[in-house]
Amino acid sequence: QVRLVESGGGSVQAGGSLRLSCAAFGFTYQPYCMGWFRQAPGKERERVASVDSDRNTWYRDSVKGRFTISQDNTKNTVYLQMNSLKPEDTGMYSCAAGRIYSWGFVTDYRGQGTQVTVSS
Repeated sequence: QVRLVESGGGSVQAGGSLRLSCAAFGFTYQPYCMGWFRQAPGKERERVASVDSDRNTWYRDSVKGRFTISQDNTKNTVYLQMNSLKPEDTGMYSCAAGRIYSWGFVTDYRGQGTQVTVSS
């Protein structure tokens, strides 16, 4: 059974850090592109960071310099290190495996998500 399981969310104060993990079960994520997405209440889901099969990374402008996506192929796990967190980073963070095109990310598999809450 294919699953993506996120962990590492929580509540932090502004300026704090969290590291999210996304473990893949039932498949090897390496041929896929991996992405982290977030959805805040009342807002659309948005891609925060992604890495393709050639290890090229992409970050949305609002997180550049603060967030880092990385992979551990031995553990079939993708991480999102989040530093200097801001209240606007609050949301449900989920990871996805899929394909990246010039116009966006197409999701093949998606996890349930982990909540991140940043207080001011």
